[in-house]
Amino acid sequence: MEATVMEQSAAGTLARDGDRGGKYLVFHLGREEFGIQVLKVREIMGVQDITAVPQTPNHVKGVINLRGKVIPVVDLRLKFGLPEEEYTQRTCIIVTQVSGEAGPMQMGIVVDGVAEVLNLSGSEIEDTPDFGDGATTPYLLGMAKVKGKVKILLEIEQVLTSQDLRALNALVQ
Repeated sequence: MEATVMEQSAAGTLARDGDRGGKYLVFHLGREEFGIQVLKVREIMGVQDITAVPQTPNHVKGVINLRGKVIPVVDLRLKFGLPEEEYTQRTCIIVTQVSGEAGPMQMGIVVDGVAEVLNLSGSEIEDTPDFGDGATTPYLLGMAKVKGKVKILLEIEQVLTSQDLRALNALVQ
C-alpha cells in the first residue's frame, strides 16, 4: 500500500513537470526575464496606438484594434508594480489567449522586449520558492534555470485576477 502511494506521488510530480515543459517565449521587464508558454501566444507586434478607456486600473492601458477585433492591453510593468518607462523601439505587445468568463479571449501584454523562444524540459523547471506568509504567487508557474540564469515562468491565465478579466471582458463587449 505504501509503495503504491509513493508511485502515485512520483507520477503526480512527473505529470506536473511534463505539464510545465515545452516552448516558452522569453521577454524582458527591466533586467528580469520572464517566460510564457508559446501555446498561449497568438502574435507579437510593435507598440501601436492604444485607446485609453476611462475608469480602468492603472495597469490597463486601454484597447487596440487588431484586424477588426478589439483587444484589451495590460502593461505588465505596472501590473507587477515596476516603475513606468517610456516605450522604446524594443517595446512590444504580446497578444495572448486567456480564458475569460465568456470563453477564450485575446489580451495584449506590453513588455520591454522579446528575447527568445526556449524549449524547456520539466527537469529544468523548479517549483516557485516559498516567499513566506502573505506572499501568494499563483501566477508563477515555476523558475527555469538556463545557462546560469533564472527565468521566471508565468501562468498568464493567473497574472490577471478574475476581477481584472471580468473588467477586460466588459471592455470588448
